[in-house]
Amino acid sequence: MPGSGHQDYQGLADEFADRIAAGALRPGERLPTQRAYARGRGIAPSTATRVYRELVRRGLATGEVGRGTFVRAAPAAAGPALAEPSPAPIDLELNYPVIPEQAALLAGALGPLLRADALDDALRPIGVAGTAAARTRFAALAADEGWTPAPESVLFTGNGRQAAAAALAALVPRGGRLGVEALTYPGIKGLARQLGVTLVALPMDARGVIPEALAAVHRATPLRAVYLQPRSHNPLGLSMDAERRDELVSVLRQQDLCAVEDAVWSFLAPPDAAALAPAAPDRVVRIDSLSKRLAPGLSVGFLIAPPALRAELATAVRAGAALPGAFALEAAVRWLGDGTVERIRAGKRADAAARQRLARACLDPVAPLGPAPRVHGPRPHAYPCSYSFWWELPEPWRAETFVAAAARRGIAVTPGSAFAADPRSTPRAVRIGLASPPPGVLEHALTTLARLCAAGP
Repeated sequence: MPGSGHQDYQGLADEFADRIAAGALRPGERLPTQRAYARGRGIAPSTATRVYRELVRRGLATGEVGRGTFVRAAPAAAGPALAEPSPAPIDLELNYPVIPEQAALLAGALGPLLRADALDDALRPIGVAGTAAARTRFAALAADEGWTPAPESVLFTGNGRQAAAAALAALVPRGGRLGVEALTYPGIKGLARQLGVTLVALPMDARGVIPEALAAVHRATPLRAVYLQPRSHNPLGLSMDAERRDELVSVLRQQDLCAVEDAVWSFLAPPDAAALAPAAPDRVVRIDSLSKRLAPGLSVGFLIAPPALRAELATAVRAGAALPGAFALEAAVRWLGDGTVERIRAGKRADAAARQRLARACLDPVAPLGPAPRVHGPRPHAYPCSYSFWWELPEPWRAETFVAAAARRGIAVTPGSAFAADPRSTPRAVRIGLASPPPGVLEHALTTLARLCAAGP
């Protein structure tokens, strides 16, 4: 029945297919959010989810939660052929690094944990404070620039996204304003929508957020907090220097602002990269995770909480049902204790550097990167150890058009608009995630993208 929450999701997907075939929805065009679509059609959110999943299955759309859904290609005609699943793409959107030796390294520490007595302890419920051993190990992991947080400042969550959600919920009330880098992690955009938080784009240059701009934005309409990625920024790959860090910390203190420092990718940062928390441990909440350092399937998220905010952050973790898994936490303690985490980190740094060299060799001759930063961020030549490659496209390409053209060749990349904090911003760039495919597959994909870019829209 039209307009009903019980309307057949296949029929609704067919309507999208017809509009795509007719050219009413063009390649690269962003679809409404699932929530907005459900509200507009008067259907259940679960039905909207099934519609969008069906579009992805048919190869008509691409995207994921937190970034949006985009028209992937314009088929020649609607009809039964549209229901055929598309070939599995080479996924350069998701960015989960895996090195060949990591499984063997991780397995070594799990043997003792599988004994009946140890397993019994590891499968019991656990709270936000974890265990004394976990707090000590993770405090040591977070040690930075001569600063080591107190073990009691460590709080645990199931993953990094939950840590970010707890930090935002504790610092920014519904309707409040959160300052973020002009190009930011898409997951923060999704969390802000869920929490009713307004994101405010902060201007950047090649060294990160501009301190004077942060102060001016806050004076114009006060922010409740800021969210920053000072090291190994996603998607740009840049890391902040100590001088810029100190300038930002000075603004935080002058304006009485707290910051959330996302350190999930910081294990790839160069030695001279500056972190926020060591310079302002009383007003910086650091969030981190082991998913990128180790493996996404057995994740542990954690926060380093300033003493004045610890109780509020712990409450936010519990309220979001974001408590850690005891087994994963105990495994992480063992990996941290026997050097496994550091060995895998070293391997991934070498792997990221090799993949960056490959990307530059394949893509730079087509759209030269050059030495100078553009408006939307710096060029990746300066950041040789990153799994993110920010590729600014030459005229007359538009990012969404390039994404759709790449999808027709079986390659999924992310349009720059997915990272733009200001929805009115449309960077003519794409982010290429280098971490997930095997090197040979990655080289094939990059070569294909280079040829596509050179051929023009």
